[in-house]
Amino acid sequence: MPSLIDLRRRIRAVKSTEQITKAMKTVAASKLRRAQDRIVGARPFAQLMQRVLSDLAARTGAAAAHPLLAPPAAPDAPFLLFVVTADKGLCGSFNSNLIREAASFAVTAGREVAMGLVGRKGRDFFVRRGVDIRFQMVNLFNDLRYSHAEAMAETAIEQYTSGAASGVSVLYNEFKSVLQQQVVVDQVLPIPALEAVEEEAEAVSADYLFEPPAGQIFSDLLPHHVETQFFRALLESAAAEHAARMTAMDAATRNAGEMIDGLTLHMNKVRQAAITRELIEVVSGAEAL
Repeated sequence: MPSLIDLRRRIRAVKSTEQITKAMKTVAASKLRRAQDRIVGARPFAQLMQRVLSDLAARTGAAAAHPLLAPPAAPDAPFLLFVVTADKGLCGSFNSNLIREAASFAVTAGREVAMGLVGRKGRDFFVRRGVDIRFQMVNLFNDLRYSHAEAMAETAIEQYTSGAASGVSVLYNEFKSVLQQQVVVDQVLPIPALEAVEEEAEAVSADYLFEPPAGQIFSDLLPHHVETQFFRALLESAAAEHAARMTAMDAATRNAGEMIDGLTLHMNKVRQAAITRELIEVVSGAEAL
């Protein structure tokens, strides 16, 4: 049976841990509010841009003219999957779900899969396993900027147009709510046809007048569209990470409180038993005299 001093030390240690988890929960909650505002503002724009550009391509027949809309030049080339994980842990199953889904994608893809790794956790996992890595970026979520998405898009476009990749997708945690994050895989290149985009949204129905010509518009807009889709994935992942960390730290704080209550009760029982034993010894000594 542990002594009173051991129990007191353990209670102090658990209380210190409880203070840390409570502070981390508060920080994650404050960061989540800002990240949620950013994704709520960016999500409708990215979704509508996807639908409009796909509709434009279908109406103008530009799919055969622009390489970002056309089928891959090298169908047998490896598929490029961008995996967006967190730079830090202590966020529950956030990173493990992404890594498991990425590994499953590589097994079931039916062809060789190369990876672009965003976030330290995914980078550390796949680098140790000898994966073909075409891109990596870490330490970006403390100061997430559009330039990070531009770097991802530049690599994706270069790999696809040069024939080094037969397609590009991004895997990330989509922010649903504070308690729910969903792992999704979005196709980036070639840009999905209108029918694929309309599976979860109504069709964009409009007539278009082009000035300048449609080919020039696509040349200017499509790279920005790819950047926007990557930036949306980064924003979704950032919001989902803060939500997962806040939930995990809230659960850890509750568990620490329950552990403190249990240890305090056990300590009181040990102390009461010690007092009772001392009283019995005093009484027995008095009777012996």
